[in-house]
Amino acid sequence: MIIAGNLIRHRPQESSGAPGADIALAAVTSQTPVGVAFQIGELVDHSRAEAAEKFAEKQQAGLERHLARQKQAEKFGDLPGSVSRETLNAIADCESGGDPEIVSSSGLYYGKYQFSPDTWESVGGKGLPSEASESEQDYRAALLYERSGPGQWPVCGQ
Repeated sequence: MIIAGNLIRHRPQESSGAPGADIALAAVTSQTPVGVAFQIGELVDHSRAEAAEKFAEKQQAGLERHLARQKQAEKFGDLPGSVSRETLNAIADCESGGDPEIVSSSGLYYGKYQFSPDTWESVGGKGLPSEASESEQDYRAALLYERSGPGQWPVCGQ
């Protein structure tokens, strides 16, 4: 009698940086020493436990990122003043293509609305705009628009 099974060991491929899997075939027969069959079973169980743990870690990290974005959206969700989201979206599309993480080629302007660090700080921002959440960038752009009008974006604010 032959009992065959696959043993899959998940190992990241260091050369490419992408995850991969080494695959080994294991055949257990009535002639296989009990100790060897037991070791194969342990390897399979260990591989399954490792895979389940990695999957759970990925799920937890994704949940944490989602909750952080949700918290930021709640904190900065309501825009101050009378500027509409449509107006802000038009400015952002023109300034950065709507990319909240972009930095200008000159290195002087940051984020979705291409804030300078001084202007960002003047509306309460901390750090660099391109490192802030998108909802915070929207909120601070609305503050700037309310305070100074569309002239803060001489080309895209018109």
